[in-house]
Amino acid sequence: MSSSAPRQPLDRERVLEAAATLADEVGLEATSMRRVADALGVTAMALYKHIANREELIDGMLDKLVASFEAPADGVTWQQALRAAISSARATMSAHPWAQAAIETRATASPTVLAYMDSLMAIMFDGGLSADLVHHAMHALSTRMWGITRDVLPTPAVPEDPDLRARAMSEFAVAYPAIVRMATTAPGAGVACDGDAEFAFALDILIDGFTRLHEQEWTSRP
Repeated sequence: MSSSAPRQPLDRERVLEAAATLADEVGLEATSMRRVADALGVTAMALYKHIANREELIDGMLDKLVASFEAPADGVTWQQALRAAISSARATMSAHPWAQAAIETRATASPTVLAYMDSLMAIMFDGGLSADLVHHAMHALSTRMWGITRDVLPTPAVPEDPDLRARAMSEFAVAYPAIVRMATTAPGAGVACDGDAEFAFALDILIDGFTRLHEQEWTSRP
């Protein structure tokens, strides 16, 4: 008689868990159906009984993450609830670097994704915001509602060699004095930037802005 433990049956949940674990290790681009099958010790064909293709695989992985976002506590202001919901999204997405690429490459929103977006709108509606303001607020939140941001056109890397670095910084200061002033005098600028603090700063500005416009009974129509 064999003493080995019986193999756990393969199902959709096991496939998605294995795929997410693999993506944590190798990134989303390298997470293929074949590699997921290898991680599970099955053939690639075995996966297709549960997942139709790689796009469905990524959709399922993302849905599991979004479904794990924590709901805000009861009895808080709509501003606190919105901030808490998005902060939970950031904490979850940050723990899985592949999640940003997954969000940015989806062609359509799944029911799970739509439910999360609906929950954010519901928070603002419960706070009394108009449909007009909620519409514009969702556009303003953009990728931040998922707890992510994308820096566009980062500044050039500084040379390793001290002499070349000094020369480059001198030339840069002449050509772009405002950039150099900010980078060399602002606390935490440059390589020491705190991504979480920068995200919270931008989110606070947005929520404060929504609040001010709501109090002023803002409308997009003249």
